[in-house]
Amino acid sequence: MSQPHHPPQPEYGSATPQPSGASGQPYGTDPAAGSSPSPQKKSGVGKVLLIVLAVVLVLGVGGGIAIWAMVKDDVGEVVEATGTRVVAPETLNGRPRITDPDAVVMVEEIKADLTKNVPQATNTVVGVYGDLAKDDVILVAGLAALIDEPEEELDATLRGLSADFEVGVVFTVAPGPLGGIAKCGDGSAEDVELGFCMWADRGSFGMIIGYSKTGKEVEREFAAIRAAIEQRD
Repeated sequence: MSQPHHPPQPEYGSATPQPSGASGQPYGTDPAAGSSPSPQKKSGVGKVLLIVLAVVLVLGVGGGIAIWAMVKDDVGEVVEATGTRVVAPETLNGRPRITDPDAVVMVEEIKADLTKNVPQATNTVVGVYGDLAKDDVILVAGLAALIDEPEEELDATLRGLSADFEVGVVFTVAPGPLGGIAKCGDGSAEDVELGFCMWADRGSFGMIIGYSKTGKEVEREFAAIRAAIEQRD
């Protein structure tokens, strides 16, 4: 049965950025510590990871994803949705998985929070891909679960996202052959440009964040990246 949903949606981009810190334990290293050989690169990726942490916490509000209240006529959709899973491939649209120790630690902690905050999920995924030196970084986070109202869940997450960084124009995009609903947009956090795309369907929810990219740039890769993450039996 669906749980109570969220308050009326404000206009995207209207919120003032606030520090994430909702977990009480910020992730990443302090740039002032000076111990990193590439503090700016690691700090930038850390900012992106903190945005995903904020989304993870939004998903957990009020019990998290509302479980789909299935009825007899939904049998075909139920079978398809329950056969959905999310994976983290070794490469993502040509980008290798980033194995930087700091990034690996943050990814594992975010994945643990996602699993904890959405216990209904059958599996979860968080991954960072690309090249830190070239500022070509893509971060993905997703979960497989039976979702009652995909578009409502997506819009609720966008509302939560706008509380943690500046959200610009958000636009609906073609979801691709996997169906559901998909939206992309422009954003920024602490002067870092972040393009993003999000999708939701009856069996999964996920987001893709591009570091130093626009929403249109991420959109161009959206279908390929989603197809690599979301799989169905």
